Amino acid sequence: MTPPARRDGTPDPGYRHSHAKPAKKQHAAHPLADKWWEDDAPAAANSGQPQAREGERLQKVLARAGVASRRHAEVMIEAGRVEVNGDIVKTQGMRVDAERDVIRVDGVRVNANENNEYFILNKPRGVLSTMSDEEGRPCVGDLIADRLAAGNRLFHVGRLDADTEGLLLLTNDGELANRLTHPRYGVRKTYLATVLGEAPNSIVRDLKSGVELEDGVAKADHVQVVDRHNGYSLIRVELHEGRKHIVRRMLKAAGFPVQRLVRTKMHTVQLGEQKPGTMRALNDSELTSLYKAVKM
Repeated sequence: MTPPARRDGTPDPGYRHSHAKPAKKQHAAHPLADKWWEDDAPAAANSGQPQAREGERLQKVLARAGVASRRHAEVMIEAGRVEVNGDIVKTQGMRVDAERDVIRVDGVRVNANENNEYFILNKPRGVLSTMSDEEGRPCVGDLIADRLAAGNRLFHVGRLDADTEGLLLLTNDGELANRLTHPRYGVRKTYLATVLGEAPNSIVRDLKSGVELEDGVAKADHVQVVDRHNGYSLIRVELHEGRKHIVRRMLKAAGFPVQRLVRTKMHTVQLGEQKPGTMRALNDSELTSLYKAVKM
């Protein structure tokens, strides 16, 4: 800085130069300085607030899961429709761990974990319900060898014996798998059985009332004689028990040995027209239905 001059143009000898730096302009913190709606924005420093949870913004997770756009997700949060781990979210910008936190919208669980996979396989007859077999026999692992080789750690939920065909759920979601097979939740499975002999209508009452087996009485939840033709019958059986060979043993005890058995349904998830040996992913409504069935 140039010192002030006298009228004759010479420097003023009484002037003392100050080396003090000018004061910085002070700015008041803006109420939206943390920019909670921007995932890459750093947390406000020295705000006096608790450290934010690690993870992603809740509205981003909901948008990626296909629940709603980010903006609509914010509206849902504002309305108190979203909960995390059983607690209703009351503030915007909450961070969640999609792999661990349980997120629900309107009481319905959201599949927010992108690492979880859910498939329905139509297991053909003669294929073992295992991922590998030491004796080299055909098994489920052979049908999904490409996925296993790519690192997908899928496993089957429950089993179908080698001679039984049909719906087999494959997933890497251990919690869902354990609950679906636990007797506590009583998840129903539906089978179509081709039996030897033309079964009378009374078989419906007999199977629902219970038949005596070597390990106790077994009862069906629903029975229907679908067709009778040329000495055979087609019978639909629905039950929630998971004992080994339960359907075959029940029908044999009733006097009608099974010639062919196909599982067509688990809870509300149906095999439909899916061809043997093929696999498809569960849709959102099917997965939500399974979550509800086992109270997840």
